[in-house]
Amino acid sequence: MELRVLRYFLMVAREGSITKAANLLHITQPTLSRQMIQLEEELGVSLFLRNKYRITLTDDGILLKHRAQEIIELADKTEEEFKNKNEELNGKVSIGCGETKNMSFLSQNMANFRKKYPLVRYNIYSATADEIKDLMEKGILDLGLLMEPVDISRYEFIRMPHREQWGLLVRTDSPLAQKEAVTQKDLVGVPLISAKRELVQHELANWMGDYYEKMEFAATYNLIMNAANMVLNGVGAAFGFRLEATYENLKFLPLSPGLETGAVLAWKKNQIFSDTVSAFIQFLRHSGQEV
Repeated sequence: MELRVLRYFLMVAREGSITKAANLLHITQPTLSRQMIQLEEELGVSLFLRNKYRITLTDDGILLKHRAQEIIELADKTEEEFKNKNEELNGKVSIGCGETKNMSFLSQNMANFRKKYPLVRYNIYSATADEIKDLMEKGILDLGLLMEPVDISRYEFIRMPHREQWGLLVRTDSPLAQKEAVTQKDLVGVPLISAKRELVQHELANWMGDYYEKMEFAATYNLIMNAANMVLNGVGAAFGFRLEATYENLKFLPLSPGLETGAVLAWKKNQIFSDTVSAFIQFLRHSGQEV
């Protein structure tokens, strides 16, 4: 498979039309059709469902789309790193981030680093710790701002300065909203919304103790904005961190006894990074704000 052909395939997948994709790629429609047929023959699968109105992807086509996006992104990242190697520090630092107050610490250091090296750019990808680690393993992300609990045995890391306070997001018209904090007993009979990560669920189960078997779980989430929407629309009450964001008609209640979580900024051990990423890591190590 050539990178050029994968780029062609992604354009066809995006446009749903050989003709539209060919026009955007500035090649002829027969040429593009032939390239897609040869790609299917090379892989031994059908990638498209064709009709006279639109082209859609088969299951194999969807799989290739995901893989092609990763391959192209990694290829572009590698090319950029070598292209900029002998110039002033520039290029891109790709960071995966969870939802945490520690993003402020990271953002401040990003801004300060760009004051020294204004040609540097950042690519920020918001996701859970498990997803971020997967993309670091694939080389797509350089660094990951990971919420604990998380297995970082394969990583070097900087511990972040802020610890996150766990609590429950409830509607302001909920009987729980009258409380200053919620205990395990308060949550019996309340539909609960929990983070999807298995390690987080274990952490919350430990906090619940003997009450865990009495709990009712209604949904899981990976982004707090979606969890807040579910709470607002009556799906349940959501476990989450006390973040700087506020939500209309919702109230955050800390857990009692309290539960806190730390965070780390991690990267793969023995990884060879671009000069820009290496310099950014050293900048973070010596920023004077590390704890």
